[in-house]
Amino acid sequence: MRPKERRDSGNQDLFRSRLDQIIAMDHALVKLARTIDWGFLEESYGAVYTDRPGHPPLPTRLMAGLAILKHTFNLSDEALCERWIENPYYQYLCGEEFFRHTLSFDRSSLTRWRQRMGEEKLLALLQESLSVAAKTGALKPSDLSRVIVDTTVQPKNVTFPTDAKLLNRAREKLVRLAKTSGLVLRQSYARIGKFALIKHQRYAHAKQFKRAARSLRKLKTYLGRVIRDIGRKIDANPWLKEKFAPLLQLSRRVLAQKRGQRGPKVYSLHAPEVECIGKGKPHKPYEFGVKVSVATPVKHSKGGQFVTHVAALPGNPYDGHTLAKVIPAMEALVGNTIARMIADAGYRGHNAPPDYKLRVFTAGQKRRVTPKIKREMKRRSAVEPVIGHLKEDHRMGRNYLAHRAGDATNAILAAAGYNFRRLIGWLRFLLFKILSLLFSQLQLNPV
Repeated sequence: MRPKERRDSGNQDLFRSRLDQIIAMDHALVKLARTIDWGFLEESYGAVYTDRPGHPPLPTRLMAGLAILKHTFNLSDEALCERWIENPYYQYLCGEEFFRHTLSFDRSSLTRWRQRMGEEKLLALLQESLSVAAKTGALKPSDLSRVIVDTTVQPKNVTFPTDAKLLNRAREKLVRLAKTSGLVLRQSYARIGKFALIKHQRYAHAKQFKRAARSLRKLKTYLGRVIRDIGRKIDANPWLKEKFAPLLQLSRRVLAQKRGQRGPKVYSLHAPEVECIGKGKPHKPYEFGVKVSVATPVKHSKGGQFVTHVAALPGNPYDGHTLAKVIPAMEALVGNTIARMIADAGYRGHNAPPDYKLRVFTAGQKRRVTPKIKREMKRRSAVEPVIGHLKEDHRMGRNYLAHRAGDATNAILAAAGYNFRRLIGWLRFLLFKILSLLFSQLQLNPV
């Protein structure tokens, strides 16, 4: 069933005041709510629903507004629910006509809505942020044809992985699942497994590596015994085999993987999709998450440095080999042809489409570099503070959403929240400019 969308009815209530009568209508969030084309978002997200009978879903304006607020102001789902009840401007942005003292949604509604929309549909929020920027004069549409592109890592919400911790954690999870399934194991190794992990950590810290290796072998032995014991006891039960299959497969991979091996490794049991990406930075040589491509205009717009495209790139591809996917997706999103793309030296030997081979310029390039292009190449580092703000202020610094779909969703919503934050500042600046002009006119022409 399709959602029942919200429309401003203009109705009055004898015992309640309308929100537009108790809030300041020149507030930046109010102006943003009036500028966003909610009809476009309703049309984009309405295609996900069917006309089958059932409980109607929550309105699109409510859920899209909550997604904007969450990533614009860097809030968790729980904090967003608490602030939504307290803040009338949040409620106005989400389409409420009267102030509500109770939630009209549940915290889990946000999770289900993100999962239902997916990466392709959520791109409409990023597209609408750029459209609002163009309508309000914060960004010129012609600026979208020349962009800077770079990649970064979106870390996952995992601890720093070590072999000892993974081995012990896999054993603990198998023992817990066996206990809830009614399986009686020969031995759980709960006490001695914990002591072996503590000893390994102490020996490694003291640089007593032979003793640390001995404790690591013990942890491998305990995990292997538990895996074989469970395998024998579920062999004749198809239902239990299906229940244990995912965790057993992960545990066997953890037990078999070695340092320096080629191919994917397991770095987290609750997020096996996590990849180890070497950045070569002294303070953080490795990051565990997914590679993300970020693009921003070369020219600094009036409203700030907006994000024109963002995409999660699983598999840790070489930067230059991402352009075959990124360029067509960027053009489809902004509705403009990419005339020039500036990138760092990591994009040398790129695989851009044939028509774009001569439009990509990398750092250190000498051929085909005119004085104008040389000036634009000096702007390449403008994407770095954008990435910093995405990570620090808009929830890209640690991704709490599950699976690869969560990686893509979080990156898109972070970029949309970043753009809407720039728009809120731009609308606040426009209001200040209008008021200053009015006051100057009053001083010149006193009554």
